[in-house]
Amino acid sequence: MAACLLAVACRGQAQAEPAGSAPAPEFVGIDRWINSPPLTLAGLRGKVVLVEFWTYACINCIHVTPHVNEWHRRYRDRGLVVVGVHTPEYEEERRPANVQAAVKRYAIEYPVTLDNDYRTWNAYRNRFWPALYLIDRQGRVVYRHIGDGGYEATDARIRELLARD
Repeated sequence: MAACLLAVACRGQAQAEPAGSAPAPEFVGIDRWINSPPLTLAGLRGKVVLVEFWTYACINCIHVTPHVNEWHRRYRDRGLVVVGVHTPEYEEERRPANVQAAVKRYAIEYPVTLDNDYRTWNAYRNRFWPALYLIDRQGRVVYRHIGDGGYEATDARIRELLARD
C-alpha cells in the first residue's frame, strides 16, 4: 500500500482516453511468465488484448484486480486476452516468489509477466500503476485508462472491440 502514497507512482483518480491507434509495443525484457508460456503481440494478432500494468503492493492496483479478473473470465472465449505486466516499484516486488504469491492471493488466472527492468513499461511510455491499454485485433493501442474506477467505460470499450470483425 505504501506504493500508492506517491502521486507520481500510483494514481488514485481514474483517467481514460483514446490512445490514437498507435501500434502496440511488443513485450520486451520480460523476466518470467506466470500462468502462461511466453506470449507476443504478433502471436496475439486477431485477438483483443488488455494489457494491465500493475504492482502487487499498490492499493489502486488491488482495487482493479477483481474487475480485470472478471473481464478475463467473461470475455476470454470471445477473443479477449488479458496480460498483466507486473512492474515493481520496490525491491521486494522484484522477487518472482512474491509475485507468484500475489497472483495466487488475488486468484489471477490470466498471463502475468515480470517486467523488473521496466522495458515493457518504457516501451508503452507508461508512468502510472494501475494502467490499462486496450489493443485492437490489428495490434493498435486504441484505449488507455489510468487509475482505478471507470470500469463501466472500460467494459463497454472491450465489448465494442470484441464486436468488431
